[in-house]
Amino acid sequence: MAFLAGPRLLDWASSPPHLQFNKFVLTGYRPASSGSGCLRSLFYLHNELGNIYTHGALPIIHCTLACRPWLRPAALVGYTVLSGVAGWRALTAPSTSARLRAFGWQAGARLLVFGARGMGLGSGAPGSLPCYLRMDALALLGGLVNVARLPERWGPGRFDYWGNSHQIMHLLSVGSILQLHAGVVPDLLWAAHHACPLD
Repeated sequence: MAFLAGPRLLDWASSPPHLQFNKFVLTGYRPASSGSGCLRSLFYLHNELGNIYTHGALPIIHCTLACRPWLRPAALVGYTVLSGVAGWRALTAPSTSARLRAFGWQAGARLLVFGARGMGLGSGAPGSLPCYLRMDALALLGGLVNVARLPERWGPGRFDYWGNSHQIMHLLSVGSILQLHAGVVPDLLWAAHHACPLD
């Protein structure tokens, strides 16, 4: 997805403090950017590019709107823009709860796509939609657990090394990604072999 030349990327020590949460990722950090700079970052290579595009819904939209060729490009571009805005809002969020809320519009857009599919206005492999619903439910649960700081809030010091909210969020995120995979693979196979009805 890297089409444009981007700004000079930073190393970990030079990156903005809110991005210095993983000292083992040494290079490829985006500099602080405006909203338009964040949108531009969707099209050049940096160390968050894979994370942006795996916030996974593009293949779901592609398959759901396979028989709506006039709507699919607009939905894909719209979701990409929403993802850029959500990423910018998450990066500049003053708190973990604000960071979680930054992704609300993305979740709302996915729910619209899921609703269209459930009502027969979209298409896709039978059985994929429940995978996507479980995907979003697990991601939301992980975000809520992390924001609420549970269970360590109930026993400070007892979960310092194992079982804290951040670890639980990561486990639920893995489950979410597995559900995405379980839905996308049959969807893409379905799309490769499905002929849309003539209108």
